[in-house]
Amino acid sequence: MKRILFSTLLILFLNPFTFSQNKKVYYAEIDDEIDLGMAPYVSRIVKEANEQNMDAIIFKINTFGGRVDAATQIKDAILSSDILTIAFINNRAISAGALIALSCNKIVMVPGSSIGAATVVGQTGEKLSEKYQSYMRSEMRSTAERNGRRTDIAQGMVDERIVVEGLDDSTTLITLTTEEALKYGIADTSVNDLDDVLAAFNLKGAQIISVHSNWAEDVVKFLNNPIVSTILIMIGFFGLMAEVKTPGWGVPGTAGLIALALFFGSSYILELASIVEILLFIAGIILIAVEIFVIPGFGVAGISGIILIIASLFLALTGGLEFFDYNIIGMAIMQLAIALAGAFISILLLAKFLPKSTFFNRLVLAEEESADKGFVSYPSEKELIGVEGVALTDLRPAGSIEINGQRIDVIADWDYIERGKRVKVIRVEGIKVVVKEVT
Repeated sequence: MKRILFSTLLILFLNPFTFSQNKKVYYAEIDDEIDLGMAPYVSRIVKEANEQNMDAIIFKINTFGGRVDAATQIKDAILSSDILTIAFINNRAISAGALIALSCNKIVMVPGSSIGAATVVGQTGEKLSEKYQSYMRSEMRSTAERNGRRTDIAQGMVDERIVVEGLDDSTTLITLTTEEALKYGIADTSVNDLDDVLAAFNLKGAQIISVHSNWAEDVVKFLNNPIVSTILIMIGFFGLMAEVKTPGWGVPGTAGLIALALFFGSSYILELASIVEILLFIAGIILIAVEIFVIPGFGVAGISGIILIIASLFLALTGGLEFFDYNIIGMAIMQLAIALAGAFISILLLAKFLPKSTFFNRLVLAEEESADKGFVSYPSEKELIGVEGVALTDLRPAGSIEINGQRIDVIADWDYIERGKRVKVIRVEGIKVVVKEVT
């Protein structure tokens, strides 16, 4: 009886399912366009999984692709993992998605899914030059080689000239179905759902921890949206232009700096902007500040500051031009042009309509307070014109006279007038009463 009990306990203890009860697996989804906002999310997942000694990371992939630079960052993060990484392709892993899938240790595919078609194209879908294709071929080849997969098939997903016997000719790109991926060693197994994935790698019964993007990653992704980043740049330009045109420093300049700080902060997190671009921007701000507070007018310092700021923004939008990409450069130029035009138009509209608004009229005087309407800083003595009096002091030319028993300070009109002489008021200029001697 003791032997039976001992054997039963031993079997239960050695059962892989029993072991898997203590296993933990991170589960993340890559089911949208591959952009730079996704890179911090994947990097955090890999870092946390390694720090917490997870048994595996499963990436559920369903994407048509996206930015090559973003896919490269994600690929580097996955390859740096010390634990098992599994690409769970549900429907498709196309273009940049294929590179991400190849970077995982294992690839599993749902029947009817596809992987491939990784040639580099522009925004309009046209194939880019050989320089881009060569870069993508090398990325696909090295990634496939790293995980023991066929490099010719990986390169054939980028370049139709690469022929794989029995699979394609020199006119088509390689895109594999689930069965083809299994046949040619790109995929490891076919699965129907997540439970099948766990069972395939001895993880059945493991604790699944779903990982989603946090608020900080969502904010960074939102700020990096082309529309949002263009608006931030426009607010920055508007604020700086308003401060250059007005004395001192006020709300527009502060709002502009905050907007540009948000832009550069998100770009730095996404590795688009480096410390070089940030230093260029700071130098431009300093030169504009010197122009506003130190040097009168607008000259070399202000122009140089604007050039440095535009250069820093351009480099941040293009990611420092690691390799020449017409699409990214064209988008950056368009964003800067829209931002500059929007800021300039906003300045013109405010200058035209703000003085007519009710809010503006509450802050400033709407009417001119002229002297002929009775608005003077000192009572005028115009009623004294033509009236005579007696000099109480010598007028050299200033002095005092008496008119009808009232002492009045006056100025002689180009003459020296002795005390006791009779004088006559000939004009009044503000608070100045001018007299001449009566002969």
